Amino acid sequence: MMGASRLEQTDALFRKNLVIQRRACKTNCCLILFPLLLCSVIGGLQILVNHASSHDVPTHFDCSCSNVTIDENAMGGMDCASDCPLPRAPKWPPLLRLPPPKYRAVQDGLFPSFTDLPDASCRATWSCPATFLVTGGNQSFVGSVADSMFIAQSSSVNLSVDIAPLSDFVLADDFTFLQNKCFPGLALFYPVQLGNEIVSEEARCAEGLMLWRDSSWTINDEIYRGSYQGNNEKKTDEIAAAYDFLSSDQANFNLIISYNSSNNYDEYLESEYPVPLYDQARSVQKPHSVQVARLSNMASNAYLNLRGNDLKMSFDFVKEMPRAAGHLGPIDISPLIGKLPFVWTMELLFPVILSNIVYEKQKKLRIMMKMHGLGDLPYWTISYCYFLLLSLLYVLSFMLFGSVLGLRFFRQNSYGVQFVLYFSYMNLQISFAFLVATCFSSVRTATVTGYFYIFVSGLLSEVLFRSYVEDISLSRSWIAVMELLPAFSLYRIVYELSQSTWAGSYMVSSGIRWIDLNDPENGLAGVLTIMVIEWCVFLLFTFYLDHFGSFQNGIRKVAALVYSCINGNHFQAAQQNIQLQEFGASVEMERADVIKERETVEQISKESNRSYSVICSKLKKVYHGKDGNANKTAVREISLCMSRGQCFGILGPNGAGKTTLVNLLTGFSKPTSGTAYIEGMDIRLNMDKIYSGIGVCPQDDLLWENLTGREHLMFYGRLKRLKGAALAEAIEQSLRSMHLIAGGIADKLVGKYSGGMKRRLSVAISLIGDPKVVYMDEPSSGLDPASRKNLWTAVKSAKQDRTIILTSTVSRFTL
Repeated sequence: MMGASRLEQTDALFRKNLVIQRRACKTNCCLILFPLLLCSVIGGLQILVNHASSHDVPTHFDCSCSNVTIDENAMGGMDCASDCPLPRAPKWPPLLRLPPPKYRAVQDGLFPSFTDLPDASCRATWSCPATFLVTGGNQSFVGSVADSMFIAQSSSVNLSVDIAPLSDFVLADDFTFLQNKCFPGLALFYPVQLGNEIVSEEARCAEGLMLWRDSSWTINDEIYRGSYQGNNEKKTDEIAAAYDFLSSDQANFNLIISYNSSNNYDEYLESEYPVPLYDQARSVQKPHSVQVARLSNMASNAYLNLRGNDLKMSFDFVKEMPRAAGHLGPIDISPLIGKLPFVWTMELLFPVILSNIVYEKQKKLRIMMKMHGLGDLPYWTISYCYFLLLSLLYVLSFMLFGSVLGLRFFRQNSYGVQFVLYFSYMNLQISFAFLVATCFSSVRTATVTGYFYIFVSGLLSEVLFRSYVEDISLSRSWIAVMELLPAFSLYRIVYELSQSTWAGSYMVSSGIRWIDLNDPENGLAGVLTIMVIEWCVFLLFTFYLDHFGSFQNGIRKVAALVYSCINGNHFQAAQQNIQLQEFGASVEMERADVIKERETVEQISKESNRSYSVICSKLKKVYHGKDGNANKTAVREISLCMSRGQCFGILGPNGAGKTTLVNLLTGFSKPTSGTAYIEGMDIRLNMDKIYSGIGVCPQDDLLWENLTGREHLMFYGRLKRLKGAALAEAIEQSLRSMHLIAGGIADKLVGKYSGGMKRRLSVAISLIGDPKVVYMDEPSSGLDPASRKNLWTAVKSAKQDRTIILTSTVSRFTL
């Protein structure tokens, strides 16, 4: 028997799938256009952000500030916008950050043992001092240093002529300067340059309170419990800063500084009284980042003051570095909010691929095609190519829509790099779906599992995997191990592209380019390598499990094939002789015709008679009992032979084993013992070759709902090597013999067929292409008497030079 070549099988399957996908064009288009929805949502949000930014920040800046002459005897100058050049930066004094007066530490019952804190009544007048805590190994020395941190001033000071002494004053970010004791009307005046104009700025006096604590642990506890979220009473007793002088004395100076690193105090809010945040646009707020240096300078100067000799270490001013003109556009939200949605969007094809593969498995369409000669390689090739084409269109639409809508995530990174990374992932996703599909036989279960996988894997990527990637202390090898999960590999790609986009928006970076793939910091080269290797491994495992069903079956079958190749044709003869020798212990109650059939099989095996199409040799099938139930024997060591031109009927009630016998002969099921030979080929070893010369009408109608009857016959006819006029003639003959011509039935979708029409189409499929052996399992079920009579007429005329095996119940079988 010579079946269709792999190229012919591929062509037949491609034509059939093309018809199906053409009818599912609307669904496929909606799927491919789904990225447009996501990109449109993000693009719309980006437009809103841009619109809001255009109202908050002027689109055109006055950069005349760049030409302002800086007065050296005044603070400030002109604070230019970031888009303007800044050749001469203004100078500002270093500032301390102090908590607002109403949140400063007081005696409010939170620390009853600390009676040195100010009375809570000061909050009503906003006059609470800023508390600093100190400790160390030498209390008297620490007390002396603490008393010298603030220069005592009894009258107002005007520095309009010379601002150099300004460094002696401890300035705070709320326009105050700290003193151990404030007198009425005490103030500090200093010149500030605003553009080309110089104005006098006033700093009010604020008291700074230095309090001793016995240990750093006590200080730590007081600072922690003084925060709004550090106590159950939800009170706020904020400490400005703390010093631990350790073993400092007159000969050495050691210091630990505790400070508040947050940018605001809103974490200490009371629900109805929000803490006012300072306007970060105000120029005097800029030096916040140097408050640690200012705290250190306060302690250092106090220490030098104790040493005498008028030693002083001044911290006068801070300045920005000169800069060229830059451009800071509106915030790009795509790398901020797009990572998880982008990952979910790219994974969306996984359940689609999975459900499509499992659908043909559940409906047994795959095995139906296989029984009519379709090999594994053409099937997987066409399936893979289709899903790859769908994935390519999906990726291209994703990149296209994102770029057209102006998302920097797509525009800023190299399109070539993006395509290669996404293309590699899509190949991995297809092979992964193929592998997972071998574990399912239900479309509903597979679909639910697929969507559950993309949802959970996406969340784990964002919540868990991202934290590991950003943890520089974690070994990169562990990151590579985690990236073995395809979802994590995809997230790493999207994450690195997002980070590059974000950096490019504010650091004038060009995004990810080809040369950046070699950068070990982004790990993209490793991800690409992992995906390629996994793609190959997944495909190999898929082929193995699909071909052998399990690892154990694969090992046994490979061993049998190797033995067969070594021993050649002697293997089949030996198997027959071994099994026929077991016939000696015959059962006394067997009927004479059964005994005669066994003797015929034995004689045929000795003579190597090739005139018989089907030979069953002690074929047996036992279903093992579960949950303590006994084993059930469905086929009991049957031996029979069928010659060409013979129509062989298998009669019996439901449950007699008729369908099981047909399943054994067609490869649906594996025999427990014994074997059968179809045209001289063993069903245990040569089933793929046997399929090319048989026709099957299974008990259930295994048909595509969205193909017509004619298209079914055209597909299966091509699998039987029919072409052109011969194919058209065979289709017409089959349709006429099964009465599927009248009323245009042949060109209607099978989904609209009645049960009887589907049954007649199944019979027509089994006969097309002149197969040498035809199996018909309950072919007349569901047919009315007239249709049943026409069926038997067609079967009688088709049995010339072929073997037809029919099964039916006793009450219905009438030839």
